[in-house]
Amino acid sequence: MRRSTHILTGALAIATLASTAVAQQERVAHPRDLAFPGLEFEPPNGDEYRHELANGAVAYVVEDHDLPLVNIGLTIRAGSYTSAGQATPGVSGLTGSQIRSGGTASLAPSDFDEELDFLAASMGSGFGGTSGSASFNCLTKDVDRCTELFFEMLREPRFDEERLNLAKDQTRQGMERRNDSTGQIEGREWNRLMYGTDHFSTRSLSADELDSVGPDDLREFHAAAMHPGNFIFAVSGDVDTDTVVAALNARLAEWPAGAAAESVPAPEHTPQPGLYLVHKEDVNQGRVSLGHLGAQLDNPDRFALQIMNDILGGGGFTSRIMSRVRSDEGLAYSAGSGFGFGVHYDGTFRAFFQSRSEAVARAIAIVVEEIERIRTEPVSDEELATSKASFIESFTLNFASAGQRAGLFASFELQGRDFDYLRTYRDKVAAVTAEDVMRVAQEYLHPDRLVILAVGNVDDMLAGDPDHADIQLAALAPEGRVERIPLPDPLTMEYPEQ
Repeated sequence: MRRSTHILTGALAIATLASTAVAQQERVAHPRDLAFPGLEFEPPNGDEYRHELANGAVAYVVEDHDLPLVNIGLTIRAGSYTSAGQATPGVSGLTGSQIRSGGTASLAPSDFDEELDFLAASMGSGFGGTSGSASFNCLTKDVDRCTELFFEMLREPRFDEERLNLAKDQTRQGMERRNDSTGQIEGREWNRLMYGTDHFSTRSLSADELDSVGPDDLREFHAAAMHPGNFIFAVSGDVDTDTVVAALNARLAEWPAGAAAESVPAPEHTPQPGLYLVHKEDVNQGRVSLGHLGAQLDNPDRFALQIMNDILGGGGFTSRIMSRVRSDEGLAYSAGSGFGFGVHYDGTFRAFFQSRSEAVARAIAIVVEEIERIRTEPVSDEELATSKASFIESFTLNFASAGQRAGLFASFELQGRDFDYLRTYRDKVAAVTAEDVMRVAQEYLHPDRLVILAVGNVDDMLAGDPDHADIQLAALAPEGRVERIPLPDPLTMEYPEQ
């Protein structure tokens, strides 16, 4: 035993010396001098996972047998934008929640809940502005029963009146708090300034409209929206592809496809440059958004715009807006920007921060300076390299799990995008130059057409910082327009006369 111990101790000592020698050979003076081999990664081709199902439905199936788990997601081409959704405000959201919560034709809500609990499965549903969703995950051994429950939920929801009334009560409680949070106010008013007050994406449900929604309204919306022609499935986990496709086809074969999905209407509103102020007396910080319309997803300048925005304000602590507003001046905890690419209409370019009331004007001035600077001065080689590396090196994270891959492919199907985008993504990011960044900044950023929204104590924001009296909020108003937006009644969403 003693001899064996000595032999083991000697072997460990030799191994330690050997590893130390290797470490000394590989030691570098600074971490930035470390070199690593390039990552070889070829993104999967979504077409290889795509299956056309009965009555117009599509499924993407990605197998992963590491764990005995199955995930099935469903994307539905319908939402509050449809004629049925706009005819009865609030009906799409309530339909989405009650498909899951309201029971099925054969199971009362509590019985449905109990069976899913027994199976240790989770199931959900919902509708947003331009699409709906439903999903479940379960153990492999229970997938047949869960699939049966899932399709009964989708096709034959009960829309139990008691559960519906509970959902309406909860919705109303949320409506009563619409003016409590400056973040919620900012988001609501920013969308109205960008897309107008008549677009489906900016409409706010009133209490009377909520009260008027009944089970029959839900059934009508469900009949129009929920059919195989609107379905895109994303299946992942411990499944066999052929078995899954056969099972889905069997359940869809006798479910007729309905009318083709409606086109999503674009807003007719043109944002008006100016300074817009929302007064909330009981806060000591102002929330600020400033920007204008962005672009659409298929814009050929998308890659250059992504890099430009990343350097300007999208890249966190390495971005210019964060560095100036937070690190250099200490005016905000968080600041940045986003350049939005809409699928159906233009997204928005939005710079943002939250700062103490008296410093709002100064922070706005700094953000506008940075917008101007990226239009007139070339970005540095270091900024460009850092930004491009962040996009290229994080690209593989989109494919980290089978669920992510299936979901990504389904989103491309919904948006009508080509999978070649994924294959060429890194090359197109790498090809962006400093000249490209300046060109798109000059073409797509418009400091003279900014919409500036500030939510907070307006009196304190207008008073400004006495140590920087030369910077006044009202003087920063584009085109000299200063408008106050009153807070609406949270239940009627009627805005008082100014």
